[in-house]
Amino acid sequence: KVTAHIVQTLREIGPEVSYIYIVDDACPDGSGKLVEREVKDPRVKVIFHTENLGVGGATVSGYRAALESDAQIVVKLDGDGQMDPALIKDLIAPIVTGRADYTKGDRFDSLTGLSKMPGIRLFGNAGLTLLTKISTGYWNITDPTNGYTAIHRDALKALPLAMLSKRFFFESDILFRLSIYRAVVWDVPMVARYGTEKSNLSIVKTLWEFPWKHFKNFHKRLFYNYYLRDISAASIELPLGMLLWWFGVFSGLGALNSSLTNGIAASTGTVMIAVVPLILGFQLLLAFVSHDVSAVPTRPKHRQNLEW
Repeated sequence: KVTAHIVQTLREIGPEVSYIYIVDDACPDGSGKLVEREVKDPRVKVIFHTENLGVGGATVSGYRAALESDAQIVVKLDGDGQMDPALIKDLIAPIVTGRADYTKGDRFDSLTGLSKMPGIRLFGNAGLTLLTKISTGYWNITDPTNGYTAIHRDALKALPLAMLSKRFFFESDILFRLSIYRAVVWDVPMVARYGTEKSNLSIVKTLWEFPWKHFKNFHKRLFYNYYLRDISAASIELPLGMLLWWFGVFSGLGALNSSLTNGIAASTGTVMIAVVPLILGFQLLLAFVSHDVSAVPTRPKHRQNLEW
């Protein structure tokens, strides 16, 4: 549903872009045919889907087409007019200069920009930001559902494109896959342009699906990064901290129940049996979180490949 904006968006794309792939994801308004009819830019190629595959499926089709070319950096730009093509240079700069493998827009950087964001989007993005930080380990990013992104060819080739989420969880899922690859991700400040277009994202569906998917990705990341590929102090701090904390919780609840049932206050020793594991467990969990935050990737993968 981008027919009112896509032609103008394409006309605003600068000469720094060599190839432009338009994915018509079985658009009921015929956006692909509109582009073929109205846009004569030789860089433009339209890819048609016979069935709707969702934002993830459409993006993957564009990614695959870009990988067949000699493009070194691939930018994802929505055709609804909310993303300013003039920001492409800013978006790719950290990748071009060897500081990042993947960049994404960040609408939370500017207070002026935030004031223009619809309230429901602001609230939802704030909650999803926290969930994404936990599930991906990218504690340095915000606005995780922002679809204005750029990725280096090497990082894109390393992604399991067939396994990426096909629908609105796509942006969050690709961050999870990048975290397994240990890619460097940067936020690039931007201000979205909001008009009369309506979001296809269901709030109820998001609240139901996203937390569970983040939960699964979090546990996959823990297993891959802390037990399969490497073992460190953090690998011990997490399970031991959880074990002690839960032992303290259940010991405390048991002592409280006994006191209420018998009418006799718990002894100091009984209280300490609950308190000490709680404190130690909490400290170990804090140590794990501190380690996880400090483990955010800082050395771009594509730069390592050049050095090799």
